[in-house]
Amino acid sequence: MITSSRLFCYGILLILLPTLTACSSLTRQTKYSSAVEQATLQDEDSTFTLEELSYLTMQSEDSLTEELKELDKTGSWDTVPAVAEKTTPPESIYDFPIIINKQVQFYIDQFQGRKKKTFARWLALSKKYQSFIEKELEKAGLPKDLVFLAMIESGFNTTAYSRAHAAGLWQFIPGTGKRYGLRIDKWVDERREPEKATLAAIQYLLNLYEEFADWYLAVAAYNAGEGRIRKAIRKYKTRDFWEIADHRHLSLETKRYVPKLIAAIIVGREPAKYGFTNIDSQSPLEYDQISVPPGTDLAAIAVSAATTVKQLRTLNAELRRDQTPPGSKQYHLRIPKGTHALVSANLQRLHPIITTKYKTHTVRSGESLTAICRKYRINKNTLLKANRLRTPALKKGQRLRIPYRTTQYILLKKGETPETWFAQAGKEGRLVLHELKRGETLSGLSQKYNVPVHIIQQWNNIKNVRRIRAGDHIALYLGTTSPAAPRLEAAKKNTEQEGVSPLSKAVITLRESKKNAPGTKGNLFSSSSEQNPQVVYQVRNGDSLWAIARRFQVSASQIRQWNNLAGNTIHPGTRLVIRKG
Repeated sequence: MITSSRLFCYGILLILLPTLTACSSLTRQTKYSSAVEQATLQDEDSTFTLEELSYLTMQSEDSLTEELKELDKTGSWDTVPAVAEKTTPPESIYDFPIIINKQVQFYIDQFQGRKKKTFARWLALSKKYQSFIEKELEKAGLPKDLVFLAMIESGFNTTAYSRAHAAGLWQFIPGTGKRYGLRIDKWVDERREPEKATLAAIQYLLNLYEEFADWYLAVAAYNAGEGRIRKAIRKYKTRDFWEIADHRHLSLETKRYVPKLIAAIIVGREPAKYGFTNIDSQSPLEYDQISVPPGTDLAAIAVSAATTVKQLRTLNAELRRDQTPPGSKQYHLRIPKGTHALVSANLQRLHPIITTKYKTHTVRSGESLTAICRKYRINKNTLLKANRLRTPALKKGQRLRIPYRTTQYILLKKGETPETWFAQAGKEGRLVLHELKRGETLSGLSQKYNVPVHIIQQWNNIKNVRRIRAGDHIALYLGTTSPAAPRLEAAKKNTEQEGVSPLSKAVITLRESKKNAPGTKGNLFSSSSEQNPQVVYQVRNGDSLWAIARRFQVSASQIRQWNNLAGNTIHPGTRLVIRKG
């Protein structure tokens, strides 16, 4: 169990490290409860991440304590209730056993009074999932009224999280979730996937009812665990929930679970009768599905579907990162309704670009450049250059630009290639050709250019990294979003002074070209500049360096020089820079 003091420490950590969280705006709280009425925190078993903590907005313990104190004032739990105190509504409305006693009436009053806004929000969200849940409950032979169990568990919030590490619509703890077939790891938490979690909850409820043969005991066990309810039955020699609740064996937090569910069913089935009108109900969840490769960036799908990563995360609440899980299996990703054809077509035209962006860091009192570099894992000299600083001396309140790499995606036009796009892109993008030397690997290039290996493979259509050879030219598509960004084509002496690994002499960069039309041949694209017109030619079967030189009316030695070739050997698929004029 997570204590308030531990969560308070996490809150302090968030104050100290605001730039590392996933959300820019954060409501910090130091007290939390096990209630999940407004929780939107993701979890990783019993470990919180900074990203997950940034979503933490839970009801305070003071609010829960006050609620339980008021409930306790209702007195005994109706072991032998008077007829006037306990009534049974018409059964035609419900398929779950309903009574109205003091505790149930307490929650009916709460939902009409202090909790009215909360309950109205629950009602609005319920329509998003209610149809599917009730259909599956009926299919399993369970009361459809159990849909309201998800309401009191999570408020129909797929990202709800409790201090007991329960998550999702049905608030499974990790152990129970895994026991019922839900995947929970650092990539995926299927407790937050509404359909899979619903099927798991139904199976769990079936097992509980099969054991206890009483719905009040079954749902109490759903909250407290089967073992505690078994012990209570043995201890008090009764299978009547209300008699057990009148003793101290169950916590008041568990006792409230049954009357709160009954009250939610009563009000939820007839909301207008209890003052809930003009509810802005959400539409039932609808979506298309598409199979994508492992490790797919959601930003790529968002561009293809003309939507946002936020919307994709909402549709795929089980994903814990903006990426599908790695591995060998395709991932069935939910996308906005009606976009399947669009995404399928656009994925063929999608191309990633690695760009440099900047975040801002405000220097605090006593903070050093070394500490800032360690925090952001950045080279000191790179940070100095990015901010045009000559010395590491800093002042309190000084604002520093922190460069970082990010992947963006472009949609190529019909007939357009990445090379032709970059040839026309001018300052918006740069194509870097790196000739592999003996012993170099894609992993080494990844570190050198700060580009993920799988992106390099995608750029160059490399399916097997073991098949690359020395002399192969690897294309790198790098963009820049700021004139102050460190330039990849800096001279060797400058990079050595900055403490950055010098670039290979085999790097050729196309930059600052005018937006002229590309070349007309399939294997050729051009980049025109007033001072240095040039083309990039892709070697075909049968080509020789001499034949290419003759075609472009240049010498073979010039081509070797421009492309840093040691000899005349070239291979099909190699891209050669040809300078004209």
